[in-house]
Formats: sequence, structure tokens, C-alpha cells
Amino acid sequence: MVSKLAAIAQKNERLILGLMSGTSLDGLDMALCQLNGIGKQTVLHVRHFKTVHYTPQIRNDIQEIFAKPTVNMAKLSAMNALIGTLFAECVLLALDEWGINPSAVDLIASHGQTIYHAPQSLTKNHYPNSTLQIGDGDHIAVKTGIITVSDFRQKHIAAGGEGAPLVVYGDQLLFSHETNSRILLNIGGIANFTYLPSDTALGCSLFATDTGPGNTLMNQYMQLHFDEPFDRDGKLAASGSINTPLLNALLDNPFFSLPLPKTTGPELFNLSYLEAAKNQANVAGISHQDIMATLSAFTASVIANSVNKLGATCLVNEIYISGGGVHNPVLIRQLKTMLPGFPIYTFDALGLAADAKEAALFALLANETIAGNANNMNGGENAPQVRLGKISFPD
Repeated sequence: MVSKLAAIAQKNERLILGLMSGTSLDGLDMALCQLNGIGKQTVLHVRHFKTVHYTPQIRNDIQEIFAKPTVNMAKLSAMNALIGTLFAECVLLALDEWGINPSAVDLIASHGQTIYHAPQSLTKNHYPNSTLQIGDGDHIAVKTGIITVSDFRQKHIAAGGEGAPLVVYGDQLLFSHETNSRILLNIGGIANFTYLPSDTALGCSLFATDTGPGNTLMNQYMQLHFDEPFDRDGKLAASGSINTPLLNALLDNPFFSLPLPKTTGPELFNLSYLEAAKNQANVAGISHQDIMATLSAFTASVIANSVNKLGATCLVNEIYISGGGVHNPVLIRQLKTMLPGFPIYTFDALGLAADAKEAALFALLANETIAGNANNMNGGENAPQVRLGKISFPD
């Protein structure tokens, strides 16, 4: 099997299936990617893309162990195997639907399902940076028969990083531009962006950063009060009004004063955070509609504040948006209102579907792990130059 991996590394073209399940807990994204070359010479083409939405039972099972300081260890252990098995089943069903024999796929690249993210900047304790993703790669490899690269974030932390964001590596390989400085914004559960300075942007360097909540608070609120995974088309938020005292209370957190780059997660931004802000603002009787409108404005505000902070010192020619938030017209409208001086596009304009971006970029990371070298992995500030992921063989 090692010789097979070596042969894959020597191929001019590789077929890699990228898997991504984010903190939104909405489902598994699968992008079957054809990759030619490595490093700056990489050419990536998404041949097929599919999202498998989680059942309410799976979502509830994940939520029982998600972003909590104390969990049932037996449940955590079982879910590591269950999610790996679920991912494998989704892979086999998708390949069958696409008419692709599993033997034709060189690699699976699985991000896993994040359960807890704990950088020192968030925990403020003596423990090292840490993060945990479940969905064991061995289960995926054995059940699909496909060599699997997984658990990408551990190497990042081991080499001195915080484990996030990781898409910066793929962003700089595929989307850097000689004359245009770009922000590649992903609005998932947590919102983050990569800043790609042009060759002429003197004094400004490549980096990736979280900005704060993306969809996570809105999704958690919809799940709790309406048993819906998210606010489809932003309809509930559109029917409400922004509550300024609540918005100000939500924005009152030291995280937002930290310099860029930084990282965070639902461990901070959750429904307990919302309840504390409601108490601070003294708005106990606020309607669901107004809460959703305000949460949407909160996400737009923290993104806009970070972009404006960067734009005050570095050139930003264009912004491209990916992630689930791109489908929320209320959020996108608020964001454009708060960033009037910046051209904003969906990621599709760069030739990669916004929904497929993260899964595809994990396929690219696996491509570099197998065939590239650490010199290709330039993540900018606070990002170690290392190849990422662990390799699981089917036998």
C-alpha cells in the first residue's frame, strides 16, 4: 500500500475527493476534484459536488458533544467512529451516483467534524493550543477502500500554529493575483478571511484570520426555537428589526479588540453568549424576528470591522465570498451596506463554486501532503510551513 501511495505521488494528475463538515453542523460537503501539478502550478477542477444534509438525529448527537467543556466520554468515543462511518457511507453513495468506481479515486481528504477548538488566545490557561475533530480516517479508508488523508489541524498546532484557519494555504496557491489585493471571505459557522496582497502591495503580508461568528449563532437559535437548521433565505431576519442595545452588547467582547490574525469558535460564540448579551442590554422580551435581524447584523458588523481595519493600512481591491452565508440575502445586504467602498462578489466569479470551495481546498491540501513539499505551504503570518494531515490505509 505504501508503494501505491508512492505511485499516486508520482502521477501527473490525481483524483481526490475532499470532504468538509463545518461548525454550522448542516451537513457534509463532498467535492470530487481533478488536480494537476503541485504548488503554484496546481490546476484544480471540481468534477462533481454534493452536500449531504445531516438528519436531525445526527445533528442532535453532534450537538451533545459540540463546543462543550464537559461531555459524555463514551458518547464522544462512539461519535468518532460513527461520523467516520457516516462519511464513508456518504462517499460510496455519491460515487455510485456519479458513476465513479472507488478504485478510480486516488485519495479522500477529510477535514472531519470539529468538536472543540481551544487556542490559548481563547482559553487563557496554561495548556497548549488544541483542537479536536472527529470522524476517524481509518474508518473512512477501510470502509471505502480509498487511502484517506485526515486530521489536518493537528500538524498545524504541532508546528506552532493555532489550528485555524487552514484554507489560507490553498487560497494563496490558487487565487493570488499579481495586481489585485484580495480578501477571500468564508462565512461558515465562524466567519474567516484570507488576505492575499498583490505583488505591488508593499508592507502588507499574506495572512488568514477568523473575524467572529458567521452563521453559528443564527443556526443555533433557529434549531432551538424553530427546529430548523438555519434561517432559509434570511426570511425570519428580514421580518425583524435590528435592536441596537443588543447589537452593542454582542459586540462588547475583548476578542474583537485583538489584533489580526486571530482565531475563535462556537466555544465562545454560542447561545449562552447571546443570553448574556440580552441580559446586559435588558431586552428579555425581544421577539424572535428582532433577535435574528440583530444576529445577522452582528455577523456583518464583525466582518466589516475587520475588513475596514485591514483596509485602513493595506490595499483591498476586491472581496470574494464563499460558505453558507452567501445564501443569506439579508446578511449579504447588510455586509454590502457596511462595506460600501469594496467590490464584493461570490466565489463563483473565480471559477470555483462558493459551496464547494472548502471541500475542494482540503483536496488541494491532501495533494500537497502526498506530492508537494513544505516550501509550497506559505500561510503567511502565524502559519507554519508544513504539509498537513495523517494518512490512513485501507488495509
